[in-house]
Amino acid sequence: MLPLSTPTHAAAGRATGRLLTGRRTLLAGSVAASALALAGCSRGTAAAAGEDLGALTVNQNWIRTTEFAGEYFADSRGYYVEAGFSDVTLVPGGPSGTSSEAMVLSDSALVGMTTPLAAGSMVAEEEAPLVLIGAKFQRNPFTIYSTAQNPISSPADLVGKRIGVATGTNEVLFSSLLQVHGIDPADVEKVTVQFDPQPLMNGEVDGQIGTLTNEAVTVALAGIDVVNLPFAENGLPFVSGAFVTTRENIEEHRAELLAFLTAEVRGWKDALADPEESARLAYEVYGKDQGLDPEKETRQARAQNELVVSDETAASGLLTISDELAQKNVELLALAGHEVDASTFFDPTLLQDVFEAQPDLASA
Repeated sequence: MLPLSTPTHAAAGRATGRLLTGRRTLLAGSVAASALALAGCSRGTAAAAGEDLGALTVNQNWIRTTEFAGEYFADSRGYYVEAGFSDVTLVPGGPSGTSSEAMVLSDSALVGMTTPLAAGSMVAEEEAPLVLIGAKFQRNPFTIYSTAQNPISSPADLVGKRIGVATGTNEVLFSSLLQVHGIDPADVEKVTVQFDPQPLMNGEVDGQIGTLTNEAVTVALAGIDVVNLPFAENGLPFVSGAFVTTRENIEEHRAELLAFLTAEVRGWKDALADPEESARLAYEVYGKDQGLDPEKETRQARAQNELVVSDETAASGLLTISDELAQKNVELLALAGHEVDASTFFDPTLLQDVFEAQPDLASA
């Protein structure tokens, strides 16, 4: 599924488990175009033309599905190489994977993918030096999905219902949703479930937390008329698929981060333009061992593209987290009991540098 965070799928800080690496050894001689453009960035320390930035390791926070289409395009079409990297490893996550936060804090990855809630909780509680430098999904995909026969289409409909909630971060989000709408938790029956939508399909619960791009699609493909209560439209407008790194990396490896973001923007522009290819790269190439359903992956690609774009990305470029959106995320973190400073938790300057150096990347 599109993960809430690595703590949802694999407890934050877990440093063991499978690291399914799918390493691609790429030719260093292909370096140039993006690095050359980045060399003139106003905040400096970008790669010089022809400079080899060495190996890039990126931690993804779920198994290989269409969720990571932008990364698949950036890898398969050589955008990471053109940006300056000679070797690329995309590390998938999942229930037994290592969290992005743990990976970047241990220098096992330059950057990882997460949510503000996952990283922000570590910043607030452990003073972890984590920073978010962009986000794939301007609107998170999380939802309470139900059926048309027993619909939950507004927060008020939650009262008296049985709601399936997976343990971990999903519990925090559910609590936050109730709090935002002034609903007494005692008025809703919370049922512990896994991520599989079968409890809803079996009638064991009336609604279940999942994503618009995964579980809700699975239920619809089973021929069930699905009703959604999207979190982003009901008081919890946090970003998702956020890129997390450390303050030290921003200071000492800015060139690599600029190159990474350049390749990411290019990859996600391609994903927006061709959702069918996004899906194919998942089920035929990168996730071919996952037994993915082509129709579901294609639907996911189309659905997630709607979450990638916004008025902000149209004005400022893909992956951008505006100051206003960052502040909303900080307020939601505070609601969950995690106090962070937006000015240090979010750093928009890297993407600003990328788009200043390459204005064409900022265009739709």
